[in-house]
Amino acid sequence: MGRVFIVGCGRVGRLIARRCLDQERPVSALVRSETAADVLESLGITTVRGDLDDPASLTSSCCDGDLMYYLAPPPGSGAVDSRMANFLAALDKGPRRIVYISTSGVYGDCGGAWVDEDSEVNPQTDRARRRLDAEVQLQSWGRQTGVAVIILRVGGIYGPGRLPEERLRRQAPILLENQCGYTNRIHAEDLVGVCLAAGESTRESRVYNVSDGHPGTMSGYFKAVARRLGLPQPKEIPMEEARERLSPEMMSYLLESRRMDTRRLRSELGIKLRYPDLDAGLCEV
Repeated sequence: MGRVFIVGCGRVGRLIARRCLDQERPVSALVRSETAADVLESLGITTVRGDLDDPASLTSSCCDGDLMYYLAPPPGSGAVDSRMANFLAALDKGPRRIVYISTSGVYGDCGGAWVDEDSEVNPQTDRARRRLDAEVQLQSWGRQTGVAVIILRVGGIYGPGRLPEERLRRQAPILLENQCGYTNRIHAEDLVGVCLAAGESTRESRVYNVSDGHPGTMSGYFKAVARRLGLPQPKEIPMEEARERLSPEMMSYLLESRRMDTRRLRSELGIKLRYPDLDAGLCEV
């Protein structure tokens, strides 16, 4: 692939851009504000102005690339990703390939069962429904245009700048670990590697589960981060108390349990993780 275009050039997007620029591949990105444009251009990224919430600001130049990474989050409410709809409607020609970061939340609560890419999707929060809506929009558009669409259903992302340090420092409680379901994680640097491999693959449209393949629990994660940062262990509370004290968003994570099967990721994209489990991933934090 030649030129790269990134929609949603935040932390992960900038890591992808840096790797592509190191390979002397031109990188462009959609930006909403002048401040964001200044930051990205200082990194060597060409910027295109546009607001995914304002269809009139989006033009066909919104994708000036052979390979697109769509990393922008959906709107904050509702069950539909209107931003994806606005973006696709603006394109009169597409790239040859799109890589979209979705969420493992599209599977919903699976009672701790292992899920692969052929498992039934059953999102149980609007947050996950918006992601599934974006997947469906993209896949339909890809079939109509002949553009290869790669969907990455990603577990929780962690790494430098993405740890719950503030929560641990204010000593927020966590759920008793023996009452927690399974969660799945991937280090940010490994996610970037997966994105690059998906972009460079010659396979046609495909869905991949993305995690390190070692499911854990949310409480186990918080306790491991606290140990690594030298902070006090958070207080564990039972589910009844957690429902009263923890945020609805945190409870939505705690009430879902699934283990992600990543064999397709490893066999088809040849992924070898730098951080194959949480202990390895926290060693360099």
